[in-house]
Amino acid sequence: MENMRAPFEGVTQDIKGRLRCYKQDWTEAACGLRILAPTAYIFFASALPVIAFGEQLSRDTDGSLSTVETLASTAICGIIHSIFGGQPLLILGVAEPTVIMYTYLYNFAKEKPELGRELYLAWAGWVCVWTAVLLFLLAMFNAGTMITRFTRIAGELFGMLIAVLFLQQAIKGLVSEFSIPKSENPREEKYQFQWLYANGLLAIIFSFGLLSTALKSRRARSWCYGTGWLRSFIADYGVPLMVLLWTALSYSVPGKVPSGIPRRLFCPFPWEAGSIHHWTVVKDMGNVPVMYIFAAIIPALMIAGLYFFDHSVASQMAQQKEFNLKNPSAYHYDILLLGFMTLLCGLLGLPPSNGVLPQSPMHTRSLAVCKRQLIRKKMLKSAKECMKLQASNSEIYGKMQEVFIEMDTSAAKDFVDKELENLKEAVMNSDDSGDAKGKFDPEKHIDAYLPVRVNEQRVSNLIQSLLVAGAVCAVPVIKMIPTSVLWGYFAYMAIDSLPGNQFWERLLLLFITPGRRFKVLEGVHASFVESVPFKYIAAFTFFQLVYFLVCFGVTWIPIAGILFPLPFFLLIIIRKHILPKFFPPEHLQELDAAEYEEIVGLPIRARSRSLRERDHTSDEEVSAMDLSSQEIFDEITTRRGELKHRSVSFNERQLQVHPENTQQM
Repeated sequence: MENMRAPFEGVTQDIKGRLRCYKQDWTEAACGLRILAPTAYIFFASALPVIAFGEQLSRDTDGSLSTVETLASTAICGIIHSIFGGQPLLILGVAEPTVIMYTYLYNFAKEKPELGRELYLAWAGWVCVWTAVLLFLLAMFNAGTMITRFTRIAGELFGMLIAVLFLQQAIKGLVSEFSIPKSENPREEKYQFQWLYANGLLAIIFSFGLLSTALKSRRARSWCYGTGWLRSFIADYGVPLMVLLWTALSYSVPGKVPSGIPRRLFCPFPWEAGSIHHWTVVKDMGNVPVMYIFAAIIPALMIAGLYFFDHSVASQMAQQKEFNLKNPSAYHYDILLLGFMTLLCGLLGLPPSNGVLPQSPMHTRSLAVCKRQLIRKKMLKSAKECMKLQASNSEIYGKMQEVFIEMDTSAAKDFVDKELENLKEAVMNSDDSGDAKGKFDPEKHIDAYLPVRVNEQRVSNLIQSLLVAGAVCAVPVIKMIPTSVLWGYFAYMAIDSLPGNQFWERLLLLFITPGRRFKVLEGVHASFVESVPFKYIAAFTFFQLVYFLVCFGVTWIPIAGILFPLPFFLLIIIRKHILPKFFPPEHLQELDAAEYEEIVGLPIRARSRSLRERDHTSDEEVSAMDLSSQEIFDEITTRRGELKHRSVSFNERQLQVHPENTQQM
């Protein structure tokens, strides 16, 4: 209520805060050519999902919308936000919730004689008008302060729902490869049984091929093979490269196979009448009956709430405190700008774009690497020059501090001193003698203690949005991608989003028998595994599972499915007033923590008695662990049957103190 008494206060403060650093947002793109690496990285991460969503929209709306419209919306909104947005690190794009909403709107419109397919986009335009009005009101009355009420439980349920919807779309798309598309002539040769079956089998090969290779390339940084640069390149660009690879392989089918096998993306060219019509849809908005104009308020309420949640969470993830951003946030102003962009997209007949995950935090992370590389290079050069001149430790640290302040002009000196405290301690406590163990190593110590810095600027977002706009003109190339490759990409997006989702990790934990849970503790695991009793973990997970099934079930309701965001808003009340009655506060706080905390594992069999007592693990429980002698033998023998002889590593052996050595001293 206090927020409503001061309209536009949040927007005004956001504008003032961002204006102070607006010039710096353009001049801070000081990475030179280095800025192109994160720009290209985020372009591929943004464009591929938009292309996939365009194909999904084309199928769900019978061609009323396509990849051209999703790319155009992403490009237009991205360019506007990169120039006028409050948080330039936020990446915008057409997301799965928008696709779901526009599908519901189409299914509703086509069944109404007063609307039909002809006025579908015009009516959707009115929905966008009302959505924009609601977003204006949310920004006006400082609703951005409510974002903290959406805790981890809401974000994880929403993420899990989107992952399941991705997987559902992948399965539906794969099954459709065995059937004849609507409005196609079943007498054509490519739709005969044998060729229809061949198309389906090829679709399975390409889908699972893309899925497996994309997942493997995503983890390339942990490979043992190849140089660091090659592994990083494959990890960053492996997924689009796999799309190109499997697209190329799709052209290796024998020449006797009829044209159209495998099936490829269908979307009109930007210059065709089917696409040009969207830009003039505002002329048809006057033909929508008055009753349906006001009825559009109902879906607008859901879309406005959904955009407010999705956009704010994406912005919040892009500016996590671990990134040490210096420029202020702009939640209220960005919601206001989102209202203008939603209105613009509705009048142009385009599906609106909003902040997307995980592209937004990926963008920030890539810029953090860019900034860190520059600072590290200059600090390393300064330290080595001082060491050549045999400068003292205090002089070496002083020079490195000067370089850091020079490269990070936005930080106050007191704040810099606090951040570089660990590095200063490492330098000052190093041994000036020739002892390699205590000697200051610039590369090792700078890498270990250099704080995270992000190159906060607008150039990378603007360039990647312009590249997306260029992709609209590359539709002839995009149409070469097989639809089956996109179904594999949908499955990849679903599976790749699961790690890090504690709801998913707790679901897996439920299927682990008590005698095998020690395996979880031996590896890196979430902190709640040790701090929360299992019965509370199971109860909390069961509640989330039931609630998730309710949310997923709502999406299957033909018309009322448009209300699927409603359960997520009700979750605010449930989390605040109902869950605390069933869970102790400390356990609920741990299970619904704002941060993702992990604990490094330790082999249970190697734990000391004191550690077992701390973890409430008795000797009887340890002896009752489900660990067979055959499993132990599998661990200590090779596949050839040879016994493995394990000993302490050479480095640790040098540090051991032997009794005979002690006697000689």
